[in-house]
Amino acid sequence: MNGFDFARVIDRRGGDSLKWNKYAGRDVLPLWVADMDFAAPPAIVAAIEKRVAQGCFGYAVPSPALYDAVLGHLWSAYGWRVEADWLVWLPGLVCGLNVACRSIEGDVLTATPVYPPFLSAPRLSGRRLASAALCQSDGRWGWDFAALEAALTPSSRLLLLCHPHNPVGRAWEREELEAIAAFCQRHGLLVCSDEIHCGLILDEDRQHLPLAMLDADLADRSITLMAPSKTYNIPGLGAAFAVIPDAALRRRFVAAARGIVPDVNVLGLAATEAAYRDCEDWRSALLQALRSNRDRVEAALAGMPGLAVSHTEATYLAWIDARGLGVADPAAFFEAAGVGLSSGVDFGLPGWVRLNFGCPQTTLDAALERMRLA
Repeated sequence: MNGFDFARVIDRRGGDSLKWNKYAGRDVLPLWVADMDFAAPPAIVAAIEKRVAQGCFGYAVPSPALYDAVLGHLWSAYGWRVEADWLVWLPGLVCGLNVACRSIEGDVLTATPVYPPFLSAPRLSGRRLASAALCQSDGRWGWDFAALEAALTPSSRLLLLCHPHNPVGRAWEREELEAIAAFCQRHGLLVCSDEIHCGLILDEDRQHLPLAMLDADLADRSITLMAPSKTYNIPGLGAAFAVIPDAALRRRFVAAARGIVPDVNVLGLAATEAAYRDCEDWRSALLQALRSNRDRVEAALAGMPGLAVSHTEATYLAWIDARGLGVADPAAFFEAAGVGLSSGVDFGLPGWVRLNFGCPQTTLDAALERMRLA
């Protein structure tokens, strides 16, 4: 795979890894938090080493080269022409969700199950959250617009969208995005689109479409959140950005962040530039490894009674229906068997678990065997 080694097992025990330290001293394979066990791309490591060698770590600002790398990537990957002044730099995507909620005066709407910060950000921002359940048809997750309509309040002002979706693994199609756009326009909603997994479309016949590209009106009511952290496995470097085309909305967003949200650190800036400029070959190789792992997960779970998984179109996260096991807490059940998964309770859907297959195949196979024996 282009000389990149996704089979190498890196021993992360006993260090500073949140993922592995959760089970310190226990024989549990951690497949929970969205943090891959692969080394970051060599080009990113080299960029960080070069920046460290300078030896001075004062306050930093994004360089023209960083803007060129990000804007060039958005154009080459998606045909999205973004202006430099549309970007607002953030030390992480989750704070962007919180700032988006603080930017509006009114209620927030989202669809569940969903990544936990979608459920906590409105509350932490002093906003009321209404939610509607996604629906399943023939095992595939989709939108229930009647439920979304029913969840609206007269004070609803913001829709939080996960695109691609964590945890259900959907890469929303154009028709679905157009329906979301029409819903937002019909009800005068702003939309904050979390597109952190946009570089991880696993189905080879699919391509990510940024929501804000659908039309100019939607772009003017949109906050798009992106980061290199998931795709290039650098979440610990704390670098992300919002794309906000509308100047007034951008001013509100910046004002809501002022005095609370710190700047991106110097190593995060260096890593982001390298990620978007120099790592496309690595990303292509990563996608091959993740597709293989996804297929192993889906094949293995098909043979485990009581479990069902829908096809993962994007992300490195499998969303597993464990209700058929007949246990009260499926995450605790598998943890006792030596596999650490994320509980569906955290995503708003008890009875389900999320499995992170962003790891070497040997680690994944060992975890799947423990699940089978359980």
